[in-house]
Amino acid sequence: MKYLKNIFEKIKSYSVKSFFKNSGKALAAVLIVVVLIGGGFYFGYSYGTQYPKNIVVKDVSNIASGEQTNVDFSVFWQAWDMLKNNYLKGATLKNQDMVYGAIEGLVNSTGDPHTVFMRPDDYQKFEQDIAGEFGGIGAELEVKDNYVVVLAPLDNTPASRGGIKAGDKILAVDGKPLLTADANEAVKVIRGAVGTKVTLTILSDGDSKSHDITLTRATIETPTVKWSIKNNDIAYLQLFSFNEQSPYLFYKAALEIMSSGAKGMVLDLRDDPGGYLESAVNIAGWFFDKGIPVVSEKFRNGSETKFSANGTAAFKDLPIVVLVNQGSASASEILAGALRDNRNIKLIGETTFGKGTVQDLEPLKDGSQIKMTIAQWVMPKGGIIEKNGLKPDIEVKITDADAAAKNDPQLNTALQEVQKLIDGK
Repeated sequence: MKYLKNIFEKIKSYSVKSFFKNSGKALAAVLIVVVLIGGGFYFGYSYGTQYPKNIVVKDVSNIASGEQTNVDFSVFWQAWDMLKNNYLKGATLKNQDMVYGAIEGLVNSTGDPHTVFMRPDDYQKFEQDIAGEFGGIGAELEVKDNYVVVLAPLDNTPASRGGIKAGDKILAVDGKPLLTADANEAVKVIRGAVGTKVTLTILSDGDSKSHDITLTRATIETPTVKWSIKNNDIAYLQLFSFNEQSPYLFYKAALEIMSSGAKGMVLDLRDDPGGYLESAVNIAGWFFDKGIPVVSEKFRNGSETKFSANGTAAFKDLPIVVLVNQGSASASEILAGALRDNRNIKLIGETTFGKGTVQDLEPLKDGSQIKMTIAQWVMPKGGIIEKNGLKPDIEVKITDADAAAKNDPQLNTALQEVQKLIDGK
């Protein structure tokens, strides 16, 4: 700019006479100014076209947070503007859907399948799940290895009766492929009116080809606790979930077991997808003295919250083994891991799912929610559950032939191991 100013001053200093006398110099000066101005305009125009700074987006508020960052957020609004103005069906795009889609992409950029965005209607369905009664097929779903997998089929539901197994990958619903590994999206398309049918394309572990299973949707009531006596003096206790009612229902079962004179116990946590941490810690109090560590939550800043047993310890001397499989996750892994770490109790069955992180629900102002991973669980001996799972001390698999014959080699092995403990072997 200083250079241009000097040129202008020189042009002004020329008199008419001197202009004609020095017309060559004056003309050259004018040409230089024209070229510089024109070139500057062209460069500015080209740069502005490639890197726009001001895009006016109609019908959208709160587009600037005021936060100073090094991120060029104008690229987002440039993409928004292109879609609204150039996309073939841009006129039909709804602003709020575009905002929700952007938030979903933002959350998915974490690469954490347990951190998810829920639109208001999705959150309502999530609340129904937590309440323990909902319409569907009766299967807990999770994301693992970029697939939507069955975490656990609930007992006596269309899923369990139809042959769905823990670890089954769901490739398609009613012939439509699941294009994204999103458990919430899978739940949406699997659910429907009670009495209607849904066909799942399943790839089971060890299979090279998928197969279809057609199920009839039903009202699902989540079971919690069952128990019976096996081999005359061994209590067989099945814990299906860790919901709000679990501690009370376990308490009732525990009193009955103590009155039965049982000499040992098989605690069955197979296909138990977990639930509330508080329920797992409460139930652990039946097996440990007060103050014995159950699990710790470790946060991003390095701080830890420790959870310890605080119960009657009524079963602390009872011979016990624990059954686990791929459907054992979250709170069930915590209880199983604590029993092994603190009492050397054997785990029998298959490696557990490996769900060892803590999620918190954070509400957004329109009723949508972000379920966000905030910590990971650390077992009493320092083990990490997330992605690793718990490997059994005695591995026993159930084959298709076993399932067809209603034979349970895992339970049979557990009963034998408890009997050895009772006999002092």
